[in-house]
Amino acid sequence: MTHKSARSGMAIFYIVWLGQVVSLVGSGLTSFALGVWVFQRTDSITQFALIGLFTVLPRVLLSPLIGPLVDRWDRRWAMILSDTGAGLSTLTIVLLLYGGRLEIWHIYLLAAVSAAFGTVQWPAYMASTTLLVPKGNLGRANGMSQFGQAASEILAPALAGALLLTIGLGGIILIDFASFLFAVVTLLIVRFPKPQTTTSAEGKPGEGSWWHEIAYGWNYVTARRGLLGLLIFLATVNFMWGMVGALITPMILGFTSSHVLGVIISTAGAGMLVGSLAMSIWGGPKRRIYGVLNFELLSGVCFMLIGLRPAFWSVMLGVFGAHATIAIIYGSNQAIWQSKVAPGVQGRVFATQQMIARAATPLAFLLAGPLAERFFEPLLTASGPLVAGVGGIIGTGAGRGIGLLFILMGVAKIVVSLGAYLNPSIRYVEDELPDVVIDRPGALSV
Repeated sequence: MTHKSARSGMAIFYIVWLGQVVSLVGSGLTSFALGVWVFQRTDSITQFALIGLFTVLPRVLLSPLIGPLVDRWDRRWAMILSDTGAGLSTLTIVLLLYGGRLEIWHIYLLAAVSAAFGTVQWPAYMASTTLLVPKGNLGRANGMSQFGQAASEILAPALAGALLLTIGLGGIILIDFASFLFAVVTLLIVRFPKPQTTTSAEGKPGEGSWWHEIAYGWNYVTARRGLLGLLIFLATVNFMWGMVGALITPMILGFTSSHVLGVIISTAGAGMLVGSLAMSIWGGPKRRIYGVLNFELLSGVCFMLIGLRPAFWSVMLGVFGAHATIAIIYGSNQAIWQSKVAPGVQGRVFATQQMIARAATPLAFLLAGPLAERFFEPLLTASGPLVAGVGGIIGTGAGRGIGLLFILMGVAKIVVSLGAYLNPSIRYVEDELPDVVIDRPGALSV
């Protein structure tokens, strides 16, 4: 990539990135406010967790269908379609709210619709980043992408808590809609380079029937043991993250107030911000697989710390540390995929990656509520069987069963990460394939 084209590509990336950051903050406001709205009206962990299920499930089911479209379409317009559809979904919620007709099932349905449009967003954004950003800066660019999520988690809880008291749920959702409009405008003012094909078969965009192209991403991954092993590992740890994400709010509310909940969630965002800034500056370790495995081990320790005691400082420290690892894990992992998969087929391959990596998360959201309410929570109630033993260490009462579950999830994550280290296909995944080197926007060589 020439110096001039590299600067041009990075400038476009910065503009698009800014739009996505603003959109993520707006979505974070709505997500927090709707979660509080549902939990306060139902007092049900299961119904609260179902929001996460309906947010993730469409991404798993639709990803294989979306991948070929991303490779065929202009990726900028794919992102515009995604932002527009998600924005209209949030607008529908506020119209129902102002009409006095908003029900819990409306939130589930519209969360699923918004997630369906988001299924287009992620592979298009990641594939476009490969075209715009020089290979050496991919880790940093991925760290910046995580910065948007961090900004959302820092700003959204505190802002949403204050805004709920002033402009209410409807006003928050209107702000979210405006943030989608901003993201669309940033995409309209830029142009993306088009990927050019190589002479190698794997670098060519889709040929043949759409159903053949749907299978292409799956066949591409399964033919490469290292990528497949890495993907199964990530799906496993994502299940654990799904359990924690679904139950962290009920666990915290079991021993403190919604105000403290907002502070802890903002602390999680601060952790992600620190990790994102570190990744944006550092770019991750030279062997990127170590960025994935080493920080997953650390994340497991943090999971255990979150569940250890019903104390503000231990939960806050665990949440901060766990979220600080996300950007480094994500940035390192995605840089591996972006540097190994030809841009002309990244839509299909990244859609398959999204499907498999997230496949276990809906199961986590589905199991989290019943598992907590019917099994783990009763273990540490006043008359529970573990009160005298485990209860003496981690405490008893509301949320302590969930804390025990978090400790077990942390232990499981450590065991799985060590197992991945012992798997040569995963440990040497970067040696399995040659890098795809971007010479200039729109052109590539292997």
